[in-house]
Amino acid sequence: MRNIYMYICAGLLGVATSCTDLEPEDYSQINTTLFPQTEKDALALMTANVYATFRNNSYGGIFNNAAGVQTIGEMTTDVAACCWGGVAWIPLQQHNWDPNHSYSTMNYTNFAKDLGKMLLTQDRIKNVPMSDDTKARFEAEIHLGRGWLGYLLYDFYGPVPLATLEELNSPLNDVVVPRASEEEMKTFIETELKTAIESTALPKKVSKDEFGRFDKGLAYTVLMKFYMATEQWSKAEECGRELMKPDYGYGLMDKYADIFTLENEGNKEIVFACVEQRGISLQLWHDHALPSNFPVQNKSIQRWDGYKVPWAFYNTFEKGDDRLTTALVGKYTDADGNVIFNEAIDKVNHTEIYRQGAVPVKYGEDPNSTGDGSQIDWIVYRYADVVTLLSEAIVRNGNAVTQEAVDLLNMIRERAKLPARKVSDYANVQAFLDDVLLERGHELWWEGNRRSDLIRHGKFIQSAIDRGENSTDIRTRFAIPQAVINEGKGKIIQNPGY
Repeated sequence: MRNIYMYICAGLLGVATSCTDLEPEDYSQINTTLFPQTEKDALALMTANVYATFRNNSYGGIFNNAAGVQTIGEMTTDVAACCWGGVAWIPLQQHNWDPNHSYSTMNYTNFAKDLGKMLLTQDRIKNVPMSDDTKARFEAEIHLGRGWLGYLLYDFYGPVPLATLEELNSPLNDVVVPRASEEEMKTFIETELKTAIESTALPKKVSKDEFGRFDKGLAYTVLMKFYMATEQWSKAEECGRELMKPDYGYGLMDKYADIFTLENEGNKEIVFACVEQRGISLQLWHDHALPSNFPVQNKSIQRWDGYKVPWAFYNTFEKGDDRLTTALVGKYTDADGNVIFNEAIDKVNHTEIYRQGAVPVKYGEDPNSTGDGSQIDWIVYRYADVVTLLSEAIVRNGNAVTQEAVDLLNMIRERAKLPARKVSDYANVQAFLDDVLLERGHELWWEGNRRSDLIRHGKFIQSAIDRGENSTDIRTRFAIPQAVINEGKGKIIQNPGY
């Protein structure tokens, strides 16, 4: 994918606005009788209209650190806070956002239209001369991209409009496409992902040279997450078992901290990561997460002292948890020898709760950073996520705590240097589910899973109430942007309660 991005930047400057902001909208305006005409043209269109959505490039892409789905989702939970406060973050943390809150509606505004652009891309490349295998792979990638984006939007907002090719090719008709029904949306997501999986042109796992392209491992992971969100436990279990097969080559890294380093990019634990490369695409995690006085080897790293993991959640970790050594830091010594933060803090004034917490370092340093941005690939999904979801799915599907499920959970615990669990540790199924929820929080904090985990376990609203917020059930979905409702001429219906 690095080569693809470089090709886009070098060869299509006359079409794209810039090589750091590949806005797919520009491609919907070009003359389709002139472009695309070659396989390289088709690849360019794929990159701009399909892959560009799933990037973390500064403030662009659905996984960007400032306002992407991972950040926005986590900020509504107990694992995330932001020192900056203000109208961007406080409504998320206090569960009182509305249809005009730009941060919670931004991903709908920015990316819902991309479902249509992907479908148009599929139509535009169908007659481009290329090998059958290449065309079939592009088609599978488009199906995967549409299913994945559909799932991400559904997870946040519920059903979205699903325009047909005929409607997309007739923009002058000014047709307002209403939101799909629940069943239509679920069918769409499942069908698109399964179509990608069934394609023989889509590899089970991409080679190192193609790292960053879609594969069946990614498709099965997204499908598994969709099945968990919709409580289809047996289907989720099937996906998890598929991903454990040796053909996919996934496994756990020996050390937690090694997952997130420049030296170990593309490691066996990564299911999908946003490819970062200086001069092309950079992620801004350390910019947002590190305090200005945090000790670093590269003094040029930008540190804005924003994101935190609240003390209340930090203090749920067990003593000796290896994930606290370098990844999540509760105490450090600055350059002047001052000890900063006190990991014993567990009670703070409610108005200050969002300005205190442990430092979510997570990623290693980029030694070449000269300010904003890191070239360390941003991880979206990894095998530890699959393993713990499979553990949960097995127990939910069989309504019993099994040795296999406990063994899967212990794979994660033992890497963190924690004592292994035994089946006898759990009095009932609920005790196990509570434990796997907590373990996933300890393993996957700030990776975009906590909100959906809490919702699935029926604890999202109560967790906010326990933090002192006046939350209600409507908060399990975000609002559709008010501007979209206004432009919908009564056909786009707002989520209940907003």
